[in-house]
This record gives sequence, structure tokens and C-alpha cells, in this order.
Amino acid sequence: MTAFSMNVLFAVIWVAISGSATFLNFVFGFFVSALAIGLVREQADGLSYLKRIGRIGSLTLLFFKELALSAFKVAVLVTRPKLDIKPGIFAFPLTVDRDFEITLLANLITLTPGTLSVDVSDDRRFLYVHAIDCSDIAATKRDIADGFERKILEAFR
Repeated sequence: MTAFSMNVLFAVIWVAISGSATFLNFVFGFFVSALAIGLVREQADGLSYLKRIGRIGSLTLLFFKELALSAFKVAVLVTRPKLDIKPGIFAFPLTVDRDFEITLLANLITLTPGTLSVDVSDDRRFLYVHAIDCSDIAATKRDIADGFERKILEAFR
């Protein structure tokens, strides 16, 4: 049984024992069981599991930060009297190679205002991204590689 499935099972047991079937009670049970798994890490490999939870949380925070920043940038861009943008599609070289990681990266890019994942190359080495402003493609590629892609690699490897 994986550490995650054990954590969910313990959280469900917590909800059943406490008699309060609310989402917040489940989340509380999830965190308490994650700590319990961390205490018995020799049997359940809990230390790496707790690190992974933290890294996934870090990826989530990065997404919300990028969501807010890009929404602000797009709002400023479209409210200018003269729309001076250079939309286009560029090929982003992928470091991630697993299907789940590529899909997650593509979805995070798509959910961020101003960018849209269009396609993945047949050899899965490039992700084609449409951007509302392609005036500095190198900076955009660097932002994706140093942001989302790096956090995905940290969280899931």
C-alpha cells in the first residue's frame, strides 16, 4: 500500500471515528495522518512522502502566484489604448518526459492567462505554446523552465 493511499484511508477512518463528515474534518484527518506516517517513516517511507507533499504544496503556491501575476499582466496589456502585442506560437523544449508530468505542465501553462498549450511533438521533446505576447520568447521559455517545469521535477521525482 502506498503512503498516499494509507494517508487517505487514515483520513477516512478519522472522519468515521469523529462522526463529522465535512471537508474540513477530512483535510484535518489527512494532515494528522500525514504526520503519523512521518513518525513511522521506516515502515511507510513517510519522510519522502512528507517532502513530496511539501513540494506539491510549493508547486501549488507557484501556480497561484503565476496565475495572479499573469492575470494582472494580461489585464494591463488589454486595457492599453494601443494594443502593442506580438502573439505567436513557440516550441518549448521539455525536460519532463513522463506523460503525467507533460500533461501537468501543459495544463498549468494553459490555466495561466496569456498562454495556451497547443500540442506536444510526436517524440515528446517539445511542447508548442501559444503566447499573447512573444516579444521575448527566450525569457518566456526561461520562466517556464525555472518555474513550473523545475517544481514539477522536484515534486514528482
